[in-house]
Amino acid sequence: MILRRLAQSLAVLLGVALMIFVMLRIVPGNPIETMMGEHADQATVARMTAEMGLDRPVPEQFVRYLASAFSGDFGTSYVLGRPVAELMGGAFGNTLILALFAALFAWVVGLGCGILSAVHRNRLPDRIFMGFSLLGISLPVFMAAMFLQYVFAFRLKWFPVSGTGSWQSFVLPATALGWNSAGQVAQMTRTSLLETLGEDFIETARAKGRGTAGVVLVHALRCAMLPVMTVMIIQLSGLLSGAVITETVFSINGLGRLMVQAISGRDIPLLQATALFATAVVVLGNLAADLLYAVLDPRIRKGA
Repeated sequence: MILRRLAQSLAVLLGVALMIFVMLRIVPGNPIETMMGEHADQATVARMTAEMGLDRPVPEQFVRYLASAFSGDFGTSYVLGRPVAELMGGAFGNTLILALFAALFAWVVGLGCGILSAVHRNRLPDRIFMGFSLLGISLPVFMAAMFLQYVFAFRLKWFPVSGTGSWQSFVLPATALGWNSAGQVAQMTRTSLLETLGEDFIETARAKGRGTAGVVLVHALRCAMLPVMTVMIIQLSGLLSGAVITETVFSINGLGRLMVQAISGRDIPLLQATALFATAVVVLGNLAADLLYAVLDPRIRKGA
């Protein structure tokens, strides 16, 4: 099963890499002209196009790109004039910190709201926590980000408006980014926990004198966490690759903002690398979730 999933993940990565590569080359316009400006002479544009191999057939360009990418060389940024790997390495730290803060917020808040909602099913706490989770799922990230900036940074001045000068700088962007994930975790936890609480072994635990906290935290939650943990791992990969809007609003120099700069400048090497990285993170996250589920659930291993 592991080898089959690895082969499928590799095939997806190669397919996405090919799609990105082809789509960036069928878009009208010459990236060299974009890089050098509208007043560049055609002789210089032709020379630079040949030096960068953009005049070669697309299949040959793709094979050369894959060979370089597997060796860690993603080319040089057309606009910034620096190696793409160096640019991504410098931006990855901020994206990783933001994703970890957002995941911590999503998991702590989501699990807490989901457990309390399940325990107080169809009562006021359930409606409050599920309303909070529904708001997080439905509210666009940029609206949550601007609301948090206005209230907690501009009006109350508790946190910086933007930047990455300290850990406090990541509180608001992590909250904006993780709120949607927290809502998903809360709803998944509530649903899974309610199903588990209806099982026969829960009634047995209650008959033995276990209190509500013991039944929920010791017996029910352990079984209910299987699907929740799968969602949490997939969310982490999504947070690593999907922080484009958050990083732009809060002026965080991460991979998402780097991708926006690459799009605006039609910086093909940088855009290819950032898009491929985002795809790889999502694919590997799904692979890790599948493998973890197989480890935690013996029925999956037997079925495989």
